[in-house]
Amino acid sequence: MSRNTQKSNSPLRFLIWGYIVWSLVPVMIAVIFSFNDGRSRTVWQGFSFRWWWQDPNSSVFQNAEMRNAIVNSLVLAISTLLIVTPLGIALAIGSQRIRGRSEKFVQGLTSTPLITPEIVVGAALLLTFTRLFTAIPLGFAAQLLGNVTFSLASVVVIVRARLVSIGASFEEAARDLGATRWQALRFVLLPMLWPSVMASLVVVFATVIDDFVITSFLSAGVSSETVPLRIYSSVRGGATPALNALATLLVLTSFAVLIIGLFGLSTWRKRHGERGGLRAALADVTQINS
Repeated sequence: MSRNTQKSNSPLRFLIWGYIVWSLVPVMIAVIFSFNDGRSRTVWQGFSFRWWWQDPNSSVFQNAEMRNAIVNSLVLAISTLLIVTPLGIALAIGSQRIRGRSEKFVQGLTSTPLITPEIVVGAALLLTFTRLFTAIPLGFAAQLLGNVTFSLASVVVIVRARLVSIGASFEEAARDLGATRWQALRFVLLPMLWPSVMASLVVVFATVIDDFVITSFLSAGVSSETVPLRIYSSVRGGATPALNALATLLVLTSFAVLIIGLFGLSTWRKRHGERGGLRAALADVTQINS
């Protein structure tokens, strides 16, 4: 690389590293103060695990309300994940195959929640559950349906982008080899959608586990309080470094899911290549129909 090229790239490097520092330094400061020995969240008073488990009343793993918030967040995120992912895949495939005048309309409609302000969605869902569908109580059930409604569009958009890059030629090749529509979908298309599925899992989990707006609108009190709600309610009244420890757990969980998703995607690419094991899939189709 020439000196002129290096000089031209230096402003970009400065911009990138500046953004990284600006984004991560406040988070790292919050993480560091979760190990503070004193009650201060701004003055360092020594290293300790007091706010993680040593304090019998106020530490994260000793305080019943904080433990309840952690469990509620994980259950809500995993439950939403299990519902949204298969439903989003089905909607993406269905909307991609619609032809005619309604094609663009349906595809645009499935993406509407992405451009709708979350606070509008939360307020609308609150009115829906309190005025129309009163059989669904506020709390976990309403929070689950609300997060499913808001997160579904993300899966649809991610999977549909993968469908556009794949095209229809692979399914047509499977059909030419004697596969039924279901066999072509199961053995050819779905394996090739795996990268978008992994991306959807990570995005939905990260979105739901730190969601505040929809979850707060549909909350029923302490019994359905999640980690973001707990942090918000505690930050105003004498918050201790236990709040930093709770936020650190939220960050670590999101990063852990991201790493698992990247590892799964890397493993898939090593085994199947970028085309998703097309030859193996077509061989399976041929063997089934032979």
